[in-house]
Amino acid sequence: MPEAENHSITAPDDRALLAGLRQGQARAYEQMMRRYNRLLYRAARGIVRDDAEAQDCVQEAWLRAFTGLQGFRGEAALGTWLTRIVINQALTQQRRLGRWVAWNEDFESGESDMAQYPHGRDAMESPEERVARLQVLRQLEQAIDSLAPIYRSVFILRAVQGLSVEDTAQGLQVSADVVKTRFLRARAQLRALLAFDPETEAAYLHDFAGQRCSDLTGRVLQELRSRGVIRDH
Repeated sequence: MPEAENHSITAPDDRALLAGLRQGQARAYEQMMRRYNRLLYRAARGIVRDDAEAQDCVQEAWLRAFTGLQGFRGEAALGTWLTRIVINQALTQQRRLGRWVAWNEDFESGESDMAQYPHGRDAMESPEERVARLQVLRQLEQAIDSLAPIYRSVFILRAVQGLSVEDTAQGLQVSADVVKTRFLRARAQLRALLAFDPETEAAYLHDFAGQRCSDLTGRVLQELRSRGVIRDH
């Protein structure tokens, strides 16, 4: 299991960024997005099975968060607050598209779908090793996408993003016991589908960095400027 990221609101960097946001500083908005884009993308990807739709969810979630910043009281970690926003946005988006999402009950699902697969993790791998790793990652992503959203979201937040049980529970607004149960069921379903341990490569799925991260950040900044939220001078 990858080490969980620390998104506590007590972190000095978060406090400084929040202060900058409230002053309308463009740099603070950009740094905040770059810090949390991957978390929000992975949280959205736990609901939707399409990369582009997940990015749309993240973009809209940022706009909702930034224009509703007064709603953040510091009662939960900043990452938790943002995760709740993007999950609610993803659920709303799916329902708006007429897609029913079972979110409050456990059930067995045999759904499956194809998805794009991420890049390999190590540029020093040989071509043969890279091909083999990409095949494993593609198999794993397809297997994860076959899970029902209530299981997929828990597995992605726990095994892919590396959040703790407590942080996952707060983000999904369920109990720790529910997270543990759903994670065990997700892992069991994946092990039945795969010839390898699904957690060994999970941390390298659904990365959100490089040009995709920069493009999304730029679009949000442009929209915030058009709304007068950001003051560049």
